[in-house]
Amino acid sequence: MVELDPVIHAAARLRITAALATLEPTESITFPRLQELLDMTAGNLSTHLRRLEDAGYVAVEKTHKGRTPVTYLALTPPGRRAFDAYIEALRAVLGG
Repeated sequence: MVELDPVIHAAARLRITAALATLEPTESITFPRLQELLDMTAGNLSTHLRRLEDAGYVAVEKTHKGRTPVTYLALTPPGRRAFDAYIEALRAVLGG
Protein backbone atom coordinates (compact mmCIF):
# COMPACT_ATOMS: atom_id res chain seq x y z
CA MET A 1 0.00 0.00 0.00
CA VAL A 2 1.24 3.46 -0.88
CA GLU A 3 1.82 5.75 2.08
CA LEU A 4 0.70 9.37 1.95
CA ASP A 5 3.00 11.88 3.66
CA PRO A 6 1.30 12.60 7.02
CA VAL A 7 2.79 16.10 7.15
CA ILE A 8 1.04 17.10 3.93
CA HIS A 9 -2.01 14.85 4.31
CA ALA A 10 -3.83 17.07 6.85
CA ALA A 11 -6.43 19.02 4.85
CA ALA A 12 -5.17 22.47 5.84
CA ARG A 13 -1.53 21.60 5.13
CA LEU A 14 -2.48 20.08 1.77
CA ARG A 15 -4.25 23.33 0.87
CA ILE A 16 -1.20 25.35 1.95
CA THR A 17 1.30 23.25 0.00
CA ALA A 18 -0.97 23.18 -3.06
CA ALA A 19 -1.24 26.98 -3.00
CA LEU A 20 2.51 27.42 -2.55
CA ALA A 21 3.22 24.89 -5.31
CA THR A 22 1.48 27.19 -7.81
CA LEU A 23 4.26 29.74 -7.28
CA GLU A 24 7.45 29.63 -9.30
CA PRO A 25 10.34 28.10 -7.32
CA THR A 26 11.89 31.55 -6.83
CA GLU A 27 8.62 33.23 -5.78
CA SER A 28 7.11 33.73 -2.35
CA ILE A 29 3.82 35.02 -0.98
CA THR A 30 3.03 37.16 2.04
CA PHE A 31 1.32 35.63 5.04
CA PRO A 32 -1.78 37.88 4.76
CA ARG A 33 -2.18 37.09 1.05
CA LEU A 34 -1.99 33.33 1.68
CA GLN A 35 -4.39 33.72 4.60
CA GLU A 36 -6.82 35.53 2.31
CA LEU A 37 -6.49 32.99 -0.51
CA LEU A 38 -7.13 30.05 1.81
CA ASP A 39 -9.70 31.81 4.01
CA MET A 40 -7.95 30.63 7.18
CA THR A 41 -7.55 32.33 10.53
CA ALA A 42 -4.09 33.66 11.32
CA GLY A 43 -3.71 31.23 14.21
CA ASN A 44 -4.74 28.19 12.19
CA LEU A 45 -2.49 29.13 9.30
CA SER A 46 0.43 29.78 11.66
CA THR A 47 0.01 26.41 13.35
CA HIS A 48 0.04 24.49 10.08
CA LEU A 49 2.87 26.56 8.63
CA ARG A 50 4.96 25.75 11.71
CA ARG A 51 4.47 22.02 11.12
CA LEU A 52 5.44 22.41 7.45
CA GLU A 53 8.43 24.56 8.39
CA ASP A 54 9.58 22.02 11.01
CA ALA A 55 9.46 19.34 8.29
CA GLY A 56 11.60 21.54 6.03
CA TYR A 57 8.84 21.93 3.46
CA VAL A 58 8.19 25.66 3.85
CA ALA A 59 10.62 28.56 4.16
CA VAL A 60 9.48 31.46 6.33
CA GLU A 61 11.27 34.77 5.88
CA LYS A 62 10.49 37.59 8.27
CA THR A 63 11.56 41.03 7.17
CA HIS A 64 10.41 44.65 7.26
CA LYS A 65 8.94 46.89 4.59
CA GLY A 66 9.67 50.28 6.03
CA ARG A 67 8.63 49.90 9.65
CA THR A 68 6.04 47.21 8.97
CA PRO A 69 6.97 43.57 9.57
CA VAL A 70 6.30 41.28 6.60
CA THR A 71 6.41 37.48 6.50
CA TYR A 72 7.11 35.77 3.18
CA LEU A 73 6.36 32.09 2.58
CA ALA A 74 7.60 29.69 -0.08
CA LEU A 75 7.96 25.97 -0.67
CA THR A 76 11.51 24.75 -0.24
CA PRO A 77 12.99 22.39 -2.84
CA PRO A 78 12.38 19.44 -0.45
CA GLY A 79 8.83 20.73 0.07
CA ARG A 80 8.19 20.84 -3.66
CA ARG A 81 9.55 17.29 -4.05
CA ALA A 82 7.42 16.10 -1.11
CA PHE A 83 4.32 17.69 -2.64
CA ASP A 84 5.04 16.12 -6.04
CA ALA A 85 5.58 12.73 -4.35
CA TYR A 86 2.34 13.19 -2.41
CA ILE A 87 0.41 13.85 -5.63
CA GLU A 88 1.95 10.76 -7.26
CA ALA A 89 1.12 8.63 -4.19
CA LEU A 90 -2.44 9.94 -4.22
CA ARG A 91 -2.77 9.03 -7.90
CA ALA A 92 -1.52 5.53 -7.09
CA VAL A 93 -4.03 5.17 -4.27
CA LEU A 94 -6.81 6.30 -6.59
CA GLY A 95 -5.67 3.89 -9.27
CA GLY A 96 -4.58 6.24 -11.94
